[in-house]
Amino acid sequence: MRILWLCNIMPPIVAEKLQMESSVKEGWITGILSRLIAEGRDNEISLGIAFPAEENLKSFHDVYVCNGLSVDCFGFYEDLCKPELYQVGIERRLEEITQQFKPDVIHVFGTEYPHALAMARVYPHPERLLVGIQGVISLCAEEYLAEIPNSISNKKTFRDLLKKDSILQQQEKFKKRGELEKKTLRIAGNVTGRTAFDKEFCKKVNEDAVYYPMNETMRPCFYEGSWQLEKCKRHRIFFSQADYPLKGFHYLLQAMPRILSKYPDAEIVVAGNDIIHKQGLLGWLKISSYGKYLQSLIKKYHLQEKVHFAGKLSAEQMKQQYLECHTFVCASSLENSPNSVAEAMLLGTPVVASRVGGVPSMITDQKEGLLFENGDTDGLADAVLELWREDSILPIIQRISKAAALRARQVHDPETNFKRLKEIYREIEAYEDNNDQ
Repeated sequence: MRILWLCNIMPPIVAEKLQMESSVKEGWITGILSRLIAEGRDNEISLGIAFPAEENLKSFHDVYVCNGLSVDCFGFYEDLCKPELYQVGIERRLEEITQQFKPDVIHVFGTEYPHALAMARVYPHPERLLVGIQGVISLCAEEYLAEIPNSISNKKTFRDLLKKDSILQQQEKFKKRGELEKKTLRIAGNVTGRTAFDKEFCKKVNEDAVYYPMNETMRPCFYEGSWQLEKCKRHRIFFSQADYPLKGFHYLLQAMPRILSKYPDAEIVVAGNDIIHKQGLLGWLKISSYGKYLQSLIKKYHLQEKVHFAGKLSAEQMKQQYLECHTFVCASSLENSPNSVAEAMLLGTPVVASRVGGVPSMITDQKEGLLFENGDTDGLADAVLELWREDSILPIIQRISKAAALRARQVHDPETNFKRLKEIYREIEAYEDNNDQ
């Protein structure tokens, strides 16, 4: 089978060859690719990968051989800084790639970027087009503000004005991307998903598309090692991203006073960009409205010494944070199936998460983690405090840790998911073959 992947990132094998930094995002692509490479020349799949790149790689094509597996890699230019804008120029390049590679099936990883719609429009065989749903961005747009006050969402800092990127403008960009997502799904003949939430969404948008349940495989390092209560840093909370309101970091800050009243040594470590600690004139020029809002909450609740940004982290560094923390918190106002939750569960890191979107399909409350209602900061604090209780023979945190790891290793089993993916490819290919007869 000739399978063409359309990805949102440059594959690590290409980045390594070109001596470029590889993306830490979308670990499931790395996971599947690792499994394909492990099978090597015995694989029934001939793989092509198309990915967005800088202008100098817009016509890039090379073949990489990894463990006997040949992978055709194609670049195309796309301005990923403006994913809300449809770029017609992508269509011609994607058409060239499909004509050159001649795929039996095209697998589009995600609907968040214009290239997904461009491929759907230029590829004349929707019955052979498989789209993998990821974040359900059109619904995320509706929850983007995450209950921040109007006085905050209406503000614009110098940085917001310069970049035309205020909180409300960010939400509007999400809405535009959501429309591109819906247009893509209306064309696609096949969709993969993994939660009751994304299945319902897909059926509402395109009831004729074939929906294939398909779990994700995480990056290899998260299958090694396990969280241990005795070795973690007590009362440390790990949070994976705080860049924008949808991720709900303000909810965690608002929950901290209750947590600190019981555990004064509690602290938060945040992965990703530090949008808060902007000092001096340069800091004033660079800070966003949401960053200023977080600053105000930190000052209000006296959290200046309690919040630490770890910066951009590699997979191994993320793993270390999961293992070191006492609890991982996901407070998003909407998620489908966040990778961060899956990674934490694989390692057995205790998870507290908002009961939104597809999260209940990942975690059974009180069994593999603790869930709180969206925006309920008291509920968030209560969940953390419940996990940290030590007045029982077998603390709830250890029971949840073991149950989470067990479930995650079943759901994200690389071998099972790899076999399932090949089954889906075969079904799509067979459907086309039967129609040709």
